[in-house]
Amino acid sequence: MFYDTAKIYIRSGDGGDGMIGFRREKHVPLGGPDGGDGGQGGDIIFVGNRHLNSLSRFNRNIHYKAGNAKHGNTKKRYGANGETLRIEVPVGTIIRDAETGELLADIIAPDQEVTILKGGRGGRGNIHFANSVNQAPRIAERGEPGQEMWLTLELKLIADVGIVGKPNAGKSTLLSVVSAAKPKIASYPFTTLQPHLGVVQVDEYETMVLADIPGLIEGAAGGVGLGHDFLRHIERTRVLIHLLDGAAPEPLEDWAAINQELAMYDVALEERPQLVVLNKMDLPDAIAWEPILEEEITKAGYPFMSISAVTGEGVQAMLHRVKRMLDETPEAAPITDEVVVIAPPEDESFWIERVADGWRVHGRKIERIAAMTYFEFDATLLRFQNILEKMGITQALEEAGVQPEDTVYIGEAALEWGAE
Repeated sequence: MFYDTAKIYIRSGDGGDGMIGFRREKHVPLGGPDGGDGGQGGDIIFVGNRHLNSLSRFNRNIHYKAGNAKHGNTKKRYGANGETLRIEVPVGTIIRDAETGELLADIIAPDQEVTILKGGRGGRGNIHFANSVNQAPRIAERGEPGQEMWLTLELKLIADVGIVGKPNAGKSTLLSVVSAAKPKIASYPFTTLQPHLGVVQVDEYETMVLADIPGLIEGAAGGVGLGHDFLRHIERTRVLIHLLDGAAPEPLEDWAAINQELAMYDVALEERPQLVVLNKMDLPDAIAWEPILEEEITKAGYPFMSISAVTGEGVQAMLHRVKRMLDETPEAAPITDEVVVIAPPEDESFWIERVADGWRVHGRKIERIAAMTYFEFDATLLRFQNILEKMGITQALEEAGVQPEDTVYIGEAALEWGAE
């Protein structure tokens, strides 16, 4: 089944813990610190894949996690980095923060890579904390936890030309005639329930990619029927073929209605180069409509042609006309071509909450530091207390009314508040 939207959860890998260790050799009784650093947690990277054309895999599996790093070791040995997770998506995929809707990346090219989450930093071993005063530090850092977030993925097919029109206008038939694409074709509305792409050979060297957009109905821009699901795929096209059903009761009204829906969905689509094509010229009704439609549509400033997708009449001439329009239309700029890396800002702000069994300190930076602290060692606990004082958290807790033996929660850590 074709899916063009998905919501997934991603998490980068945790950094490895730094090591507290000392040289222990037979003839070196007072060996110095030799605890190594933890490795870097694995990143989350999205990669464009030209061979994918649907987001269906993300509706089956929604959780993605990079590898955790290894811990540091003695003899200054560094922990191995966590395995980076590369998630392949179709070219044309837009990635957004599911919570805020913020645009994070636009995958517009094969093999394009975008790092969304960096892995947690590895904790430093005690070799980094030695100084002239403390030559045998029992201080190290735990690895920084990885980051996590929910994303929405949205696929907008990348095609040169979009074929739009009412249901039964003959879009699928036309695509099957001019390319190797094999969309489902039948004489009832909404046969096409997913977009199809076809590569069209215009001449010996020139090609272009056509997208058959499922039939639009009035109200599509407002989400009636499957409107929004399909209209997004027109946004990237540079030229539109507006196919009219020559056997319809009022093809001119159909043309006006579809144009209105396009403009209501995205005002930029109203300015998109559009070739209006009357189909089914093998039928008497279409022949009767041709002079009326040509006069009205050219008067409105749009180029007009007539074809029969079934017999092939006028199809090659139409393709050459479309190719000329395409050559005259500059390629659309990507939504963003920047490599986006989501990293937590160094924000020292915090706030304190009274909870049923104590106090909770909230703050991105202090929670990250708490997660990287070895609370079981006196030296690292003292270092953490100094950080609380420097950030003003100690004073804020005392002003809020914290008492000795109260429990203070910071992230996953639960600490007993001590007396001076």
